[in-house]
Amino acid sequence: MKNLSVLFLCLLMMAGLVSCGQKPQMATTIKEQKDLSNYSQANFASGCFWCVEGVFESVKGVEEAVSGYAGGKEPNPTYESVTAHTTAHAETVQVYYDPSIVSYATLLKVYFASQDPTQVNGQGPDHGASYRSIIFYRNADEKMQAEKYIAEIQKNYNNPIAAEVVPLEKFWMGEDYHQDYILHNPNVPYVKMESIPRIKRFQKQHPELIKPDRKL
Repeated sequence: MKNLSVLFLCLLMMAGLVSCGQKPQMATTIKEQKDLSNYSQANFASGCFWCVEGVFESVKGVEEAVSGYAGGKEPNPTYESVTAHTTAHAETVQVYYDPSIVSYATLLKVYFASQDPTQVNGQGPDHGASYRSIIFYRNADEKMQAEKYIAEIQKNYNNPIAAEVVPLEKFWMGEDYHQDYILHNPNVPYVKMESIPRIKRFQKQHPELIKPDRKL
């Protein structure tokens, strides 16, 4: 019985090391401020925002991806409150892109190719409503494209596509230490065991979309 208890505790500790919800070990530098006013924007949630940010920033035509929170009514959400599931927000990324290089339709392809589309309330080891998959649309055309794409890919899955399609009400930028987290924290266990493999799986599927300097 004692050995089983020790094994259980070890498993819990390992789960914590490979969870996006763990307390960050170190702060990164503040993301360089850019003039992004001329870029189109799109917002997506699908599990840990460290992973989603890394995926989209590797795509040609994407100038920047910012980690933050959306989907809830509560003002000023924090990492601690969101990952404790005390708000209705989900970890979300705001993507700044050049539509002359990458279309919104292609961003939808990137979004679904970089996750398990049928996993409910989570991705990989991250579970809970704050890790649910959401496409936040900004206008009727984006809503139509998202719903059409989901209907098309649903044919390839036995289980329902889990992603919600909802209007974006407000995006709250995340704390500075979350921005470019993978770039600044490559040796964090979660990054090595979950984030980088997830990005690599996506890039292997769509090498034609990847920036040469962002190939893993």
